[in-house]
Amino acid sequence: MTIKTILAAASGGSANDGALELASRFAKRFGAHIEAFHAKADPRDLFTYSTDNFGGSLSGDFVDRFVKDSDAVAAKTKAGVEAIFARHQIPGSATPSDSASASWHEETGYAPTLVSRRARFFDLVILGRSERVIDQPHTDVVEQTLINSGRPVLLAPAAAPAAVGETVAIGWNGSAEATRALAAALPFMSGAKSVSIITIGDKHQESAAALVEYLAWHGASAKHRHAPTVDGSSLGQQLLSVAREENADILVMGGYGHMPWREFLFGGATRDIVSASLLPLLITH
Repeated sequence: MTIKTILAAASGGSANDGALELASRFAKRFGAHIEAFHAKADPRDLFTYSTDNFGGSLSGDFVDRFVKDSDAVAAKTKAGVEAIFARHQIPGSATPSDSASASWHEETGYAPTLVSRRARFFDLVILGRSERVIDQPHTDVVEQTLINSGRPVLLAPAAAPAAVGETVAIGWNGSAEATRALAAALPFMSGAKSVSIITIGDKHQESAAALVEYLAWHGASAKHRHAPTVDGSSLGQQLLSVAREENADILVMGGYGHMPWREFLFGGATRDIVSASLLPLLITH
C-alpha cells in the first residue's frame, strides 16, 4: 500500500493542530496530498433539537447568529490550517503529483456522517484527539469513520510529538483486525528505525515469529517483544506500558473488543488505549 491521499479532519477545536501537523509531516514523507476537511453544523438540526427537547421554536435571529458563528469558525479554522501548510511549505493544489500538496474542503451537516463518507476516498484518515474528550474513550467521528469508511484511522494527540513513525510498535494478537492494521502500517515501517511486535500473555508467540519473517520481505527489520500478563492490569494498560518501554512513537493495533457494535470497536484493550494513550494510534476495523 502506498499513501498518496490523506484526509485530515479540521474541526477547529483543540484537536485541530495535532491532526494537521501529523498530516503535513506524512504528506512530505510520502509525497501525498492532504485534504483538510471541515464539517459545519447544519442550522436545520437546531429545529429538530428544539422541537424534540423543548417543544418550542427558534427565533430567526438565533439561527442567523448560529450561521454567522459557524461561518466564522470555518474561516478561522481554514486560516489556521493554511498557516500550518505554509510552515511546512506544502503548496495548495488539487492536481495529482509526486510531491506534497494540500487543499481545503468543507461541507455542512453531521460531522460523523460527513467525515466517514468522505474518508472512503483517501488512503489514510487522520483524526485529532481533543482535550475536550480526554476522559472519554472516543468521539462519534472516530467510531463512525472506523465502522463506515473502510480506511485506516490515525488518532493524533492534541500536541504532535517531535518524531512519529521512527519507532513503531504493533499490538499483535493474531486477529483479522490486527492483520488489517499491520497492512495499513506497512508504509510507516519501511522507513522506521525500529519495529517491535508486542504480544501479551502466552498466546500468539508462534504467529509473532511468522510476522517478523513476513515483515522482512517488506524491508522491515522487526523484533518480537513478549510480555507476560500482569494480575490487576488490563491488556490495554500492559500493551501501552511495553510500547513506552520500547520508546515507540506510534502504536498500531486493530479495533476490537466485544459485541454489541459500540463495544466491538471500543471495548477491552482498545478502550483503555484510546482513552489513555498520548501516542499517535493507527487503528483499523
